[in-house]
Amino acid sequence: MTNEELLQIIEKAAREKAMHLSLSNNQLSSLPPEICQLSNLRRLDFNNNQLSSLPPEISQLSNLKWLSLFNNQLSSLPPEVCQLSNLISLRLDHNRLSSLPPEICQLSNLITLHLDNNRLSNLPPEIRQLFNLRWLSLFNNQLSRLPPEISQLSNLTKLFLNHNQLSSLPPEFSQFSNLTELSLNHNQLSSLPPEFSQFSNLTWLCLNHNQLSSLPPEFSQFSNLITLHLSNNQLSSLPPEFSQFSTLIWLSLNHNQFSSLPPEICKLSNLTELHLNNNQLSSLPPEICKLSNLTELDLSNNQLSSLPPEICKLSNLTELDLSNNQLSSLPPEICQLSNLTELYLSNNPQLSSPPPEIVGQGTEAIFTYLRARLEAKG
Repeated sequence: MTNEELLQIIEKAAREKAMHLSLSNNQLSSLPPEICQLSNLRRLDFNNNQLSSLPPEISQLSNLKWLSLFNNQLSSLPPEVCQLSNLISLRLDHNRLSSLPPEICQLSNLITLHLDNNRLSNLPPEIRQLFNLRWLSLFNNQLSRLPPEISQLSNLTKLFLNHNQLSSLPPEFSQFSNLTELSLNHNQLSSLPPEFSQFSNLTWLCLNHNQLSSLPPEFSQFSNLITLHLSNNQLSSLPPEFSQFSTLIWLSLNHNQFSSLPPEICKLSNLTELHLNNNQLSSLPPEICKLSNLTELDLSNNQLSSLPPEICKLSNLTELDLSNNQLSSLPPEICQLSNLTELYLSNNPQLSSPPPEIVGQGTEAIFTYLRARLEAKG
């Protein structure tokens, strides 16, 4: 877009007293001072351009509530943005920010702040003054620590810190008592502080790709947790208290070091999805039948040599992945899983029942074979 075309758009929007203007995807490298004419704007989008700075005049857009600068080339937060005191949403993700100015505290009405995919290595203490913030996204930066002051953002409900370099969490972190979603995956956490359990409102928690070898007993106090991601850690057991997760529906434990199915899991009767692929499981306990609400069960890439007949009681199962194990046969009772539509058995080199030629024909052929076996057995 040429500068002349841009000026025409701005003049037209000013005449019409426009409240929303999108200038995204126009290869803009700069903005004219005339942008200040848009005094009625509530929302302004500059996504996917090449802006490295903003004109001082943008500070005159005093009615602006939503400003989106996603995917530009900003290396610093323009001071003028901090003067837009009525902003409730600010998107600065996918830029080149290495720091934030103390003046960010002036944006006291902000509810949503997106800073992901930048180069931030620290946060200014002044961030604590963003009292109204509900959603803070900082994933894919270079944060190695969090300032204690961040804990004063007590109204946060969503916090995304994944893909950083965090090795620990400050004790003050526990003060985020209103959090419902928290993402800490792809960091360097080797443990969780007991205070971590204070997030009683959490419904979604992601801790994938860390260095966790154990979980604190207090971890079980997330009484509203629905989704829990713990894959790609170093877990070999779960605390007994884990069985108290009565609300849990989705659990991911793949790529850990479990050699047996933790008994605590069998008490999570509301689970619908359980992912245990890429562990060292050699068997399953009969108690697995208690997970009667399961619809998806992934046990691929383990060392299973057999399955308990009780697995046939998982009557809601629609998908069962047993590929890359050491199974020699399947209990014929599996054919009683009437809702099962996807059964994966590839790369079980010792599997003879059903034989490879039946396995190669898919789930329906496998079930026909197993029914015949079950009838012969009965």
